[in-house]
Amino acid sequence: MPASTPHALVIDRRHMLVLTAGACSLGLSGHAFGQAYPDRPIRLTVGFPPGTGPDTVARIVSQKLVERLKQPMTVDNRTGAGGQIAVQGVAKSAPDGYNLLLAEVGSISIAPAAFDKLTYDPLKELIAVSEVARADFLLVVPTQSPVKSAAEFVQAAKARSGRTNFATFGAGTPGHFGAELFAAQGGFKIEPVHYRSTGDAVTAIVAGDVEGAFVTTALGSAQVKGGKVRALATTADARSKLLPDVPTFAEVGMPKVDFSSWLAFFVPAGTPEPVVATLNRAIVEAMRDPQVKDRLEESGFRVIGSSAADAAKMVRSESQRWGQIVKATGFKGN
Repeated sequence: MPASTPHALVIDRRHMLVLTAGACSLGLSGHAFGQAYPDRPIRLTVGFPPGTGPDTVARIVSQKLVERLKQPMTVDNRTGAGGQIAVQGVAKSAPDGYNLLLAEVGSISIAPAAFDKLTYDPLKELIAVSEVARADFLLVVPTQSPVKSAAEFVQAAKARSGRTNFATFGAGTPGHFGAELFAAQGGFKIEPVHYRSTGDAVTAIVAGDVEGAFVTTALGSAQVKGGKVRALATTADARSKLLPDVPTFAEVGMPKVDFSSWLAFFVPAGTPEPVVATLNRAIVEAMRDPQVKDRLEESGFRVIGSSAADAAKMVRSESQRWGQIVKATGFKGN
């Protein structure tokens, strides 16, 4: 970043990003929103490693939040268990507005239905502040696969003796249950192959170790353009600007395969309403910033920035929907 930028970025060996606003150069204070909050640094916890989709969103948006809240913000990559460790940490933290979480559908709306021993209840222990972005998925196959369309994938899967191997980025992720949804719609069976990391799963797809996978457009578009995998369809309701030649599932006759991975900001239950309002206002303003919007769209995300009430409604709806999908598969994790 150029020296003239009014933020200092420091990345330490634990992958934590500290964003510090220039002294009074932005002309704002915590009282600009009519509240004493915030008057000290804020920690933003993300449950995924640097370079992943959630981390990308956190780092882009947090830079603008620093400008609006006029306090330093630390992005803490607390990884493990598909984001569940990060959610648990924030859910049990002080409800004072200084412990912010960026979480996705898997750890919030899927995990409660999929895992018996979950140590948190997101609907009771967290407050949704704002939904900020969505990542749609691509059905991809190895480039050496003879399958050229979603219809051909279904035909091949039905003709195959046994189940179709499908890579996932972990049990309980949207890619996992999205694959189960696709199989149910197509009338075939899959064998989920759960990999420890995104990189391992992508390597397996490229090598042809599995028949297919669902990857986010944010991740998959570069792999498709690089000729490493072939995209057959997207779960979005419209074709992606990044891959305009890839049809939607609705276009190929499977409109119910319409899932996505959303990202939203949360704070612990009990956080004062004025603090939630202040954070929501700052987040929504950040999402409207042209620079933020352009950078996220270039990374394959749909930009949102909702009210706290709409975010809460979305989380409840998604939890119900994914709960039904998980129940239909019969999956239960520890």
